[in-house]
Amino acid sequence: MSLIKQLWIATLCLTLLALGGSLVVGTLSTRDHLVQALTVKNIDNAGSLALVLSHLPKDPVSVELQLAARMDTGHYRLIRLVDPKGGVIAEQVSDMTADGVPDWFRALIPLAAPAGVAQVQDGWHQFGTLHVESHERYAYESLWHSTRELLLWFAAGGIACGALGTLLLKRILRPLDDVVAQATAIGERRFVTTRVPRTLEFRSVVGAMNALSGRVRMMLSEESERLEALRFQSQHDELTRVMNRSQFLRRVESALAREDAHAGGSLLIARIGDIAALNRQLGRPAVDTLLRTLGHHLLHLAASQPDWEAGRLNGTDFALLASGDDDADALAQRMQATIAAAIADARLDGAAQLAYPLGACAFSPGTALKALLARTDGALASAEQGGAHAICVAHPDRPPLAHTDLAGWRGALDEAIRGERIQLGRFPVVGSDGALLHWESPVRLQMDGGWQSAGYFMPWAARLGLISRIDATVLRLALRDIATAGRPLGINVSAESLRDADFRGQLLAALGEQPQAARQLWVEVPEYGVKQHAAEFRELCQALKPLGCRVGIEHCGRELDRIGGLHDLGLDYIKVDVAMVRGIDTDTGNQSVLRSLCMLAHSVGVKVIAEGVSSDAERGTLATLGVDGMTGPGVTLPAA
Repeated sequence: MSLIKQLWIATLCLTLLALGGSLVVGTLSTRDHLVQALTVKNIDNAGSLALVLSHLPKDPVSVELQLAARMDTGHYRLIRLVDPKGGVIAEQVSDMTADGVPDWFRALIPLAAPAGVAQVQDGWHQFGTLHVESHERYAYESLWHSTRELLLWFAAGGIACGALGTLLLKRILRPLDDVVAQATAIGERRFVTTRVPRTLEFRSVVGAMNALSGRVRMMLSEESERLEALRFQSQHDELTRVMNRSQFLRRVESALAREDAHAGGSLLIARIGDIAALNRQLGRPAVDTLLRTLGHHLLHLAASQPDWEAGRLNGTDFALLASGDDDADALAQRMQATIAAAIADARLDGAAQLAYPLGACAFSPGTALKALLARTDGALASAEQGGAHAICVAHPDRPPLAHTDLAGWRGALDEAIRGERIQLGRFPVVGSDGALLHWESPVRLQMDGGWQSAGYFMPWAARLGLISRIDATVLRLALRDIATAGRPLGINVSAESLRDADFRGQLLAALGEQPQAARQLWVEVPEYGVKQHAAEFRELCQALKPLGCRVGIEHCGRELDRIGGLHDLGLDYIKVDVAMVRGIDTDTGNQSVLRSLCMLAHSVGVKVIAEGVSSDAERGTLATLGVDGMTGPGVTLPAA
């Protein structure tokens, strides 16, 4: 039973107790007062009437008329005149009753006032004895009204006290509500703190809960920083701090498989001149300074855009992966200017004469890694033949685009969206035990003579601002499919839609209309979108969790230090990028990172799902590392 109910029960009991005592004491006291007043009145009235009768003629008619006249005033119940022998000379009796006074009240509280008695004289002889009883109806009416008013006042006072007590109790117990909300949040893996109240009894409880949340938050932050340090150590070149060769190539392979607004892009490789000769001339420390400066500038260039990455392929080859930007010529000029600035900043004698030819090649989704590397290496070889600072851009062998300008793309995309020529793919995401978690549902659009994958049209949809419309259509199709087939589906919400308030409104409205389907929907946002629009993502999580949706982050791997900072969002899962998963069975460094990531995620109740799993060896290794689910070309559902 709640404290509010207990308060009302206590107030009711106290009110009834106080009312009962007051009624008993007050009513009895009032009754005694009224009886005393009636007694005095009876004596006075009997005396005055006896005096009048003593001066009147004693014939029966005169006596009867005098008694009747007194009785007609309505103040008397009985007037009786008896002779000295006890015989009744004259008598008047009233049968009037108290108006509005219940019979049970009169029976419960009788008013027994003694009659007034006086002697009526006839000269020097006693004529008779007069008995006068005043009518008690006025006393009963007065007593009934006072009792009823007392009852009403107590009822009003009890209600007012209960209401005031409820308000005060709610105010006093507000810190307790905050503690309950905090405990609920901790149960949902959101380690929040609350304001310390002024109430002494609650202050210690709230302080202890805040200390617990603070310790857990600090632990998660420290673990996240340690995990990021481990990831950086295993995936980055120690000297230049750019990605090492193996991890950079995995990032390229991941970029080739993308199907979002950043699908496609360019790969650039620059070869720094004769480092060995410069080493002999200036010494190793000087050359290391040059390489560190170069790495710093390339990292700064890569940080200018989401999902760009710089890497070192060997001692002299530095690469840039520019996802989502296929203008290889402009990128080559920009990267070469960055290298020139780095060499100038190093201020080493002889460094200005270094050669740094550069080869580049644009790529589209689905391009084979070997083919892209071969074309880029060929462009670099041609650049080396062209001079110390030559640039060569390879043109990939790919069919010409169906549309040559934005107007053409807008027309084709708008027609497909309005006609709902959209379908969802089906790729299983299975748990470590082989059971289905959900179906991953990438979007497909019917245009230009066939069903095109997202990597074909998403970059153009992003430029035209149409991604939110596509995502809204995908949402409707997914909810319709769930309602029809009853199978859990996972959909992607792009970073562009995440920051669109209209789309977020449509999303919440659609889920609110179909609560059953909403509980089987998995919504995931890319990692770079979470980084760019953290406030919008937090708002989305807080809105979706009460609806029963599962919320996750896809393509995780570059911002592992942020995992600890996401503890208060109530995330359900994260999907680890293919760049960390590919070749995990032979990469001990990524194994350590992924094992630590699983431990950290599990500590806050978040599932870890591996993307792009391609072989049984990878599946077996991932299972031993603590991964909760897998998806990719090498993942299938067991036969029924």
